[in-house]
Amino acid sequence: MKSLAPSRRRKSRSQTVIGIWVLVLLMTGIVVRAALAELEGPSAQDRRVTLAVTSFLKQDHLSQRDLDDEISQRCLNSFLKALDPMKLYFTQADIDHFSRWKHSLDDLVKQGHVQFAYDVYKVYLERLDQRMKGVEQLLEMEHDFTVDESLSTDFDTLNYPRDEAEANDRWRRRIKYDLLVQKAAKTEAEEARKKLARRYRTFAQNKHQTDNHELLEIFLSSLSTSYDPHTSYMSPNTLENFNISMRLQLEGIGAALMMEDGHTVVSKIIPGGAASKDGRLQPEDQIIGVGQDVEGPLVDVVGMRLNDVVKLIRGKRGTVVRLQVIPKGTGEPSVYEITRAKIELKDSEARAEIIELGNKPDGSTYKIGVIDLPSFYMDMDAARLGKPNFKSTTRDVRKILVGQKDPNGNVTPGFVQQGVDAVVLDLRKNGGGSLTEAINLTGLFIDKGPIVQVKDADGRVQHYDDLDAGTAWNGPLVVLISKFSASASEIFAGAIKDYQRGIVVGDHHTHGKGTVQTLLNLSRQLFRHDKAPPLGALKITMQQFYRPSGFSTQNRGVLSDIELPSITSHLDVGESDLDYAMKFDQVQAVPFQKTQRVNPVMVAQLRQRSEQRRAAAEDFQKLEKRIARYKAQKERKSISLHEEKFFAEREALEDEEEKLREGLVDEDDEDQPIFERNYYNNEALDITLDYVQLLAGGRLAARD
Repeated sequence: MKSLAPSRRRKSRSQTVIGIWVLVLLMTGIVVRAALAELEGPSAQDRRVTLAVTSFLKQDHLSQRDLDDEISQRCLNSFLKALDPMKLYFTQADIDHFSRWKHSLDDLVKQGHVQFAYDVYKVYLERLDQRMKGVEQLLEMEHDFTVDESLSTDFDTLNYPRDEAEANDRWRRRIKYDLLVQKAAKTEAEEARKKLARRYRTFAQNKHQTDNHELLEIFLSSLSTSYDPHTSYMSPNTLENFNISMRLQLEGIGAALMMEDGHTVVSKIIPGGAASKDGRLQPEDQIIGVGQDVEGPLVDVVGMRLNDVVKLIRGKRGTVVRLQVIPKGTGEPSVYEITRAKIELKDSEARAEIIELGNKPDGSTYKIGVIDLPSFYMDMDAARLGKPNFKSTTRDVRKILVGQKDPNGNVTPGFVQQGVDAVVLDLRKNGGGSLTEAINLTGLFIDKGPIVQVKDADGRVQHYDDLDAGTAWNGPLVVLISKFSASASEIFAGAIKDYQRGIVVGDHHTHGKGTVQTLLNLSRQLFRHDKAPPLGALKITMQQFYRPSGFSTQNRGVLSDIELPSITSHLDVGESDLDYAMKFDQVQAVPFQKTQRVNPVMVAQLRQRSEQRRAAAEDFQKLEKRIARYKAQKERKSISLHEEKFFAEREALEDEEEKLREGLVDEDDEDQPIFERNYYNNEALDITLDYVQLLAGGRLAARD
């Protein structure tokens, strides 16, 4: 099954935690302490997985590149960067020692040997423990915040510490920075020291809990991303989470969790889930123990890695999990019995609303139907098994557009029945997903024809078409994009633009990910039956896609017809900013029938009207100034540790961060408006209204 979704990281936040009752429970023996996972040496399974990954990379990767000395060097650099991205732990002597294998790793992994990864990680843990001893001393000492010194943030060009003295000085500066951050949050000095001590202890403890699967994933992903940034190895746990994200459902209690200073904290209760229906578990509650069934022992999860806590809580529907919880604002722990159930994950599915604005000649208002689509999702397992009515982006959007009929024959009206004048499809948060869904969704807006061309490693090009005649929506269409719109989003936006089917509005261009990944489940590939042991999967780049016009979106992305100013346009988050990205190229165009709904004259008119409105809008004038400040700050390679300068810089930076996703909704909060009515989104609606009026006025005489 093909997938085009890049990985994402979720945000975290800081808040007060209560720990006294944890000590009481441990002392009274009420909680059973979980055994820490210990990192063993390479296993037979490690060798089997490594041999499979290297074989698939050599045979199936788009580049058809051999596993050679250059890939070996890249792998080493990526592995060290994954472990120590800010160069705080290893010394230059360590790096010199590791570099003896820079041209040998390719030969070792071809034979399935990964002992090198374990050896490096052992040194990493030793350095980590050494640094943690120094951290305790640095937190206790008095720091002079009037000294004009700085902390380097240019980690790519930063050298590793030459010796212990330089390492200690780097950590001294790091601790000063952390203390200044706590001071900015108005945390008392003593509490700040305790908080940072807890944070670093938890970090070290979590690193010591790394198991074989996780280390193998880090190392083999360092190898695979040396071919291109989207080829990676997934451990069995990562594969399970990936499948959950694609089918938008899991079995558990329906609570989103986060780790804060060693404590598992509830960040969100998913509406309709088991925890929501139970009603007791609330955001900001701490989970300190987890037990299975009604009588199973409670396992202490304080300090445990978040993934391990999630594993304990997640389980089959109908079974009971017992949570020992310290509710927010209290110190008294309680035990909640919650019966697990199937949970529909609504955060990433299509949501819609109708916005009324402006006036038609008859005095009625225009209706703009807005669809927020955060991903191209599909339940891959259900689709593979041929199950009917599996979760699908296209099915959900079709229902929004043309409504749906329930088993009793009752119809829920869609945009068409409600008489909308235009549809706005918001892809600004959409990082991609299923290739099949991208093709099928485009087919809802065009009659039929090629949607995407795909070239494989042998240079063969074939096109994938929408074969279903007719459309679900044939009226005006506006597609909103940002630099975060990737892969499947770019297939959709590129086809809409080639067919002249709608207007593309937003950042200067989309992300620029024009490659297709196939998920190779290693258990199925090696054993060919469902009872094989879980071995994870290789997400491998096997193809590159192209628009019907022949242009690849790789590196360049899809250009907006009308660009709106945004800080995101200037972030280093595009494909061209990633290491070892595939190059842009193009293939021959394929025949397709343009709709003539858009032409250069119309685009020029729309752009001119938008520019005139923005020039007179105070909010956009402020945004342009913020962009200029952000670009200036972006050139800085260090942070001042002088208190006055630090706070001045931080105040300016926080202002930019607050506006960073201007016009975007927080993808982690389904309670947010579908389409927030801020100045940015209002301009997008004004452009849509202009487009509707130009189409109604018949101003389509000019042709390409």
